[in-house]
Amino acid sequence: MKLMNIIKNKEKYLLIAALILFFVASCRPTDHKLFQENGTDWKAYGNDCWHFSNNELIGKIIDAEGYVITKEKFKNFDLTLEFKPDSTINSGIFIRCHNEDMNPKNCYEINIWDLHPDQSNRTGAIVGRTETLAKVETINKWNTYRITARDEHIQIWINNILVIDAIDHTLTEGYIGLQAKATGKVHFRNININTID
Repeated sequence: MKLMNIIKNKEKYLLIAALILFFVASCRPTDHKLFQENGTDWKAYGNDCWHFSNNELIGKIIDAEGYVITKEKFKNFDLTLEFKPDSTINSGIFIRCHNEDMNPKNCYEINIWDLHPDQSNRTGAIVGRTETLAKVETINKWNTYRITARDEHIQIWINNILVIDAIDHTLTEGYIGLQAKATGKVHFRNININTID
């Protein structure tokens, strides 16, 4: 009798342990790369200005605009990437876009444009929504962006400097995209996303 109880208790504990492991595994963020060469989970539109070189996605444009956009929508995530803009490019990272019409109304546009005529929309700003907490110079060098979106809370770092800590209820999920606009060149690499349930 005691042996049967011991076996039943062991089975119960094993079942509980298995359920806990399943729960922990299902709550862990999932990590994958975005905008990979020959990838099928993204597409380009607008002017044909994008190409790959040395594992870098490069947008080079003359008086026009072009975009790349994911085919999957994302809600809560931690997005990291490296970028190198020249002095003339108007670029940016778009998150939670409703559709492929990537603009500051349909998306959160996180700018890459140190010399924006309106400095409230310079690199690090969420265009038309939130100014940067700090001005970080990014022209002609590699920089890091970290963008965390958890429900209405958005935080953004450039080169480990917090530039945005905002609450915004407007957009809850959507596509992620990159922009090359006007005239100039921008490089992107190591674009990784951790999705959070």
